Order: sequence, then structure tokens, then C-alpha cells
Amino acid sequence: MKALELVDVRKSFGKSEIIRGANLGIEQGERCAVIGPNGAGKSTLFNLISGRFPLSSGEIRLNGQRISGRKPYQINRLGLSRSFQISNLFVNLSVYENLRCAVLWSLGYKYSFWHRLAKLRDAHERAEQVLEEIGLQRQRNVAAGVLTYAEQRALEIGITIAGGADVILLDEPTAGMSRSESDAAVELIRKVTVGKTLVMVEHDMSVVFGLADKIAVLVYGEVIACDTPDRIRGNAAVQAAYLGGHEEAA
Repeated sequence: MKALELVDVRKSFGKSEIIRGANLGIEQGERCAVIGPNGAGKSTLFNLISGRFPLSSGEIRLNGQRISGRKPYQINRLGLSRSFQISNLFVNLSVYENLRCAVLWSLGYKYSFWHRLAKLRDAHERAEQVLEEIGLQRQRNVAAGVLTYAEQRALEIGITIAGGADVILLDEPTAGMSRSESDAAVELIRKVTVGKTLVMVEHDMSVVFGLADKIAVLVYGEVIACDTPDRIRGNAAVQAAYLGGHEEAA
């Protein structure tokens, strides 16, 4: 049983077909990068997987269970979590408070208005654990809105993993970073996704080839190849479509 499987997935906006029968299977614990040229449909594909957009046809399965047609919060509760290209944080809350918000539902508190947050020991412990994993202990009481860009991205990764999802989608996690910041982000992603399935859209080829177990190449809404980094690097069709000089899109 695959962690994530796309079967003949299609998405049209009016008469424009963006995703044209995409097929992709990602194994449990695998790290897969999705790359492709401008207009390939990478962000659309992420929005379909996470339930933000409905499919026109096809099927998406999470750990063998069909998730296509479900709402984003339902998919999240089945074990899939994602980040976005633009940071989505509670900017007036502290780093710690952002993480504590992220763990509450997974610990069973749901819409519980009668629990005092200060007394939720398990939520406190889980938030502290994630805080340590992402290396922001010194900024725990700092408002998220005043963090550096790289720190905000690290916090968003922390929020993405805080709920304990098994399948993690990261949308361009190193975009806009310097080389040193990008290298630190790669190490963070590698550390926090141990034992999890990772799917990421990424424009930086050094990140892709350094982190991914497999690379899926999306061209004009179709997955034309999905293989190990070495085989993708030597794939003539991939070189012609992307690696040969086409510019990557967000």
C-alpha cells in the first residue's frame, strides 16, 4: 500500500486542462520532489492532493483510502499536512503559541472551550518538543510576525509536522533563502521528516537532488518520469523538458 497515490488525475478550469491524467505513486517513508517547467501544474497538483481544489476526474488515495472529494480539514485529519509558498502564521502570537495551536486537535481537544490552555500538559510537551526540533527555543516568546524570513519558514514546517501527520507536503520550502539558509532548511526537513513520507515542490535543484529519494517530473500536467535522482539526471526526456535550461516556476 502506497502512502500517496494519484490515478489518472485531471483538473480543468473551464476549457483549460491543467492536469492531464497525472499518475504517481509514493511509497511509505519516501521523500519525493516534484519538479517541472513554468506552467507544469505543480501548485495545482498540490491543491488537488490537499483538497483545496476538487478533481475533474481521477482518484487520489492516502494510505489506500480515497481522499479525492474530501474537504481539506478531513484530509488533514486522515494524516496529511501541507505548507504553502507564502507563510501562513498567526503573526501576533508567539512561536510557542503558534505551535500549541497546531497540536490541539491531534491531541483530542477539538472544539473544547472548557479546558484551560495552561493546564494542557500534553499540548505543552508536544509544542516544546517541536520547538526544539525546529531550533527556535530562543525565539519561543517572540511574535511570529517579527521573525526573520528563514525563521518563519522553519516555524511553518514545525506547524506542518506538529499534528503528527504521516504524509507531509512542502510547497517550495527554501524559496527566497540564501544558500546558507537553504542548507539549514534542508537539514531541518531531513531531520523532522524521518519516518514520514515527504512530497515537496522545489525550484532549487541542489535541494532537490540532495534531499529527494525520488523525483517526479511534471510537464504540461503529466508526470513524464518518476525515478531516482541519478536516473532523472540522465533521462533525455527530462533534460529536454526541464533540466536543459527551462526556468522553474513557483
